[in-house]
Amino acid sequence: MNDKEVLSIKQRFGIIGNSSQLNHAIEVAAQVAPTEMTVLITGESGSGKESFSKIIHQLSVRKHGKSIAINCGAIPEGTIDSELFGHEKGSFTGAHDARKGYFEVTDGGTIFLDEIAEMPLSTQARLLRVLENGEFIKVGSSKVLKTDVRVVAATNVDLLTAVEKGKFREDLFYRLSTVPIYVPPLRERGRDIDLLFRKFASDFAEKYRVDSIKLDEAAKDILLRYRFPGNIRQLKNLAEQISALEMDRHITAETILKYLPKNRGNVPAIYRGTGSEASESLNERDLLYKVLFDMKKDMNELKKLVRDLIQNGNPDGQAIEDHANLFKNIDENFEATLRPEASAPTEDSYYLETKPVEPGTYELEKVEDVSHEMEDESLSIEKKEKELIIKALRKNNNKRKYAAKDLGISERTLYRKIKQYEIE
Repeated sequence: MNDKEVLSIKQRFGIIGNSSQLNHAIEVAAQVAPTEMTVLITGESGSGKESFSKIIHQLSVRKHGKSIAINCGAIPEGTIDSELFGHEKGSFTGAHDARKGYFEVTDGGTIFLDEIAEMPLSTQARLLRVLENGEFIKVGSSKVLKTDVRVVAATNVDLLTAVEKGKFREDLFYRLSTVPIYVPPLRERGRDIDLLFRKFASDFAEKYRVDSIKLDEAAKDILLRYRFPGNIRQLKNLAEQISALEMDRHITAETILKYLPKNRGNVPAIYRGTGSEASESLNERDLLYKVLFDMKKDMNELKKLVRDLIQNGNPDGQAIEDHANLFKNIDENFEATLRPEASAPTEDSYYLETKPVEPGTYELEKVEDVSHEMEDESLSIEKKEKELIIKALRKNNNKRKYAAKDLGISERTLYRKIKQYEIE
């Protein structure tokens, strides 16, 4: 597929952006659309997964048939079978009349099942039967019905993890993921953030009949470095708030910061990678500690080197070279940690204001032996982390899901930490 065809699809479906990951997702959706294969769309909430289901339906031979989008997480567990497959009169309390389900009324069309991970296991078994042979049974009936429906599913969670935890059927996962499409989060789309913001600003200027807001360079830099956990939905809300409330249409960094959530911590971010790299990324906090400890070690070595220089007098050429290399190493560690394009605030820090460290400005008047500090600080951090985990578990009656939420980490990370610290 060439660039013109991708651009045509973007214009037709209102997709804005030029990132390589976005273009790849569009190409895959366009290529799989004419087939009858089941598609699994993955990506964070608010990243625009539903747009790709529309591309698949409209570019398929089913485009004249019905297309229904269903949020599996919004339907109560007790009624989801009835909603999807229908029910017979009197099959349960309140079933005063027979009802057709979505798989029956959408025969010949496409069903988009959003938040598929929220579907109950019993319903997953019914869905698997539809995908395997196109058969289903209404609630309260014994008659087997046939349907010809194409299923496009989407989720914002790791289904393989859900399979490991017994919350999602393994056979259904492999049946759904015939063709996987990854929709990148906003923070991985680079300059697309600015393009989308300008589009939203223009739309809201027309809606509220005011001049369109414009960002100065500092405000634009903040916008590009912000994590946007709510993705496109959050960016759109931000543009609407500023468009409606600000009298001055030239937006500065100070102005835009008023509309962004306050920092929840000062932990710098570690680059997650893209595509498959992101799914295999290491725990950011562990990587951060390693970087900081390495920097601390370099600083300790530098202090010891300066002390030796003061005590021994004239340094030789090798000592001077070691001195310069340590400064370079420290600066590179700081820059690697704080570089805007290689960082996006973690779960604990949505935005991090960085300040470069200039070589030659380190405080060296007070020389002391601090070689023991790194080990002590490492042990102290581990001790504090263990205490916090224990407190969170006690607070939530040992329910890991809620404890992990309080700690601001994933449930998988919490499980690993519990094993690491041998917490009972």
